[in-house]
Amino acid sequence: MMRSRKRKLQLPNPSPVKSEIVENKDNVASESMNGPYSTHTRPTSEECRAVRDDLLALHGFPPEFAKYLSKRRKVNHNSSTDAVGSPSSFPPSPLLPSVKSEPREDGEDETESLLDGLVSTILSQNTTDANSTRAFASLKRAFPTWEDVHAAESKCIENAIKCGGLAGRKASCIKNLLTTLLEKNGKICLEYLRDMSVDEIKAELCRFKGIGSKTVACVLMFHLQQDDFPVDTHVFRITKAMGWVPVQADRGKAYLHLNKRIPNELKFDLNCLFVTHGKICQMCGKKVANQQRASCGQPCPLSKYYCSTDLK
Repeated sequence: MMRSRKRKLQLPNPSPVKSEIVENKDNVASESMNGPYSTHTRPTSEECRAVRDDLLALHGFPPEFAKYLSKRRKVNHNSSTDAVGSPSSFPPSPLLPSVKSEPREDGEDETESLLDGLVSTILSQNTTDANSTRAFASLKRAFPTWEDVHAAESKCIENAIKCGGLAGRKASCIKNLLTTLLEKNGKICLEYLRDMSVDEIKAELCRFKGIGSKTVACVLMFHLQQDDFPVDTHVFRITKAMGWVPVQADRGKAYLHLNKRIPNELKFDLNCLFVTHGKICQMCGKKVANQQRASCGQPCPLSKYYCSTDLK
């Protein structure tokens, strides 16, 4: 007789033990507290200040961001003297037209609400400032209130913002935002964010489809006057070339690292100057087109900081 072979029992893969779960939670908490690159000690406060001063000496404070600086001055009356001085001598910003917007709930007369700011930021994605400005103005001309935008057909919204590019995707994002606000709060308004902490604002805005961390950071810095540091194409390219973030960093981790390392009082100035410099400087711009990019007129002051051969 043949002996029957005993089958080995296939045990299920063990679930993570409690110690592993705790360790993973600790890692996430540590990254949140110390940033993703806690051993990468650049930039230093001194580097940030030196770069800010070099770019400020070259460009002056960018006039297109002057209105946001003015708002920060009104909110932060006791801000550090290390930040850029009074913007009273700067010309008005051409970024956004003077259009009718929702009233502030605190009764203060503002030409731009938080919802205006968020939608204008959405429209600025993957396009030029000029195109996004035209798209926002066109949207407000076609639909004077956000209730009008919400009631409109998606195709009509697309037609209104088509000059800004990616009209279908952006129209869907705006429509979803307005619908969610109305369903949740009974009205289309974002002014309640002013009473939230930065972490609460991030959590609240990221739950809207199509709104990512860069858009949220822009709203925090430009429209809520918070100390945040958005990382766009220009900021990412320049800071990586200077060795401020590790070469393997993606944009998301660069955002976390730079927000930990850059002093709060320098974040706004540096961000505005990096964006402007990246658009103007032939060496620092990713794409050089003589009709769109002008030389700085003198050697780029950032070249002495660069450790990447790509920009030398």
